[in-house]
Amino acid sequence: MKKLLLFTAVALFALTSVQSQEFRLGAKAGLNVATLGGDSYYGGLGSLGSRTSFHIGGLVEIPLMGKFSLQPELLYSSEGSDWSFGTLGEDTKLDFVRVPVLVKFYVIEGLSAEAGPVFGVLVNAEGTYYDDDGDLVSGDAKDYYRSFDAQFGIGASYRLNMGVFFSLRYNKGLLNVNEEYRVLGTTYNSGKNQSNVFQVSAGYSF
Repeated sequence: MKKLLLFTAVALFALTSVQSQEFRLGAKAGLNVATLGGDSYYGGLGSLGSRTSFHIGGLVEIPLMGKFSLQPELLYSSEGSDWSFGTLGEDTKLDFVRVPVLVKFYVIEGLSAEAGPVFGVLVNAEGTYYDDDGDLVSGDAKDYYRSFDAQFGIGASYRLNMGVFFSLRYNKGLLNVNEEYRVLGTTYNSGKNQSNVFQVSAGYSF
């Protein structure tokens, strides 16, 4: 799955370099307000709040028929949540390489609505968890989360004539991000949680 995701991203961006006159290239960056939704977390301990972080990357806009276009992106997106349990508290950091593939519809000139799948590969995870000895520790938690993730994104963008654009988007997690974990030789299922994120972006395309 990782190889397929990487191949798709490379193929899309390679295609634009061959026929760039028919495409719109751009870069974007912005704010993430991320949460982990679902039914439990680390065995149901603690409570979850939002984590504020960032995303950055590039995009391609491919014209389709009429007012429609296709916009694949390649982003580094830092997500997760703020976890608290009694006097303990720490951000859970889940960093993904994301590939959104969005269909855009231009309502009026410059203003578009967009929706589509958002695929992701986990590249870094840090948080608080129970180790094999049953101790609550903080640090590298990548083994506690699944490597592939998918979301559904919906939002809107407005592009000025000079090429600067602004966008709002909400990505709803579709898959469980948690992996099973072991404590004192026993395997546990930490429940189902999805990575959700609200994004505010600014960028430039030409």
